[in-house]
Amino acid sequence: MPIYEYRCAACGFQKEYLQRMSDAPLTDCPECGKAEFNKMVTAAGFQLKGSGWYATDFKNNGAKPAKAKEKPATDKEKPAEASKEAPKAEPSAGTGASPAAS
Repeated sequence: MPIYEYRCAACGFQKEYLQRMSDAPLTDCPECGKAEFNKMVTAAGFQLKGSGWYATDFKNNGAKPAKAKEKPATDKEKPAEASKEAPKAEPSAGTGASPAAS
């Protein structure tokens, strides 16, 4: 059930009431008794957090979904790994000129 906030235009009394949407709005002020009790427009009573869940929603108590197990290396991946481990040629020491230019 939504919570509605009312304020009296005559005396300024203000209070929130838990009402059904089908209930008739309140009109008489409980403090002064005048028919100046009006429903106010207020902010929504929920919060959006994270990936779109409401803060008041039921959550899974922090349980995380199971991760897929990693696949073991196949024969196709092994040659690629072997070529990565091949020693690289060291740059020649010198003036920085390429060997073809000398």
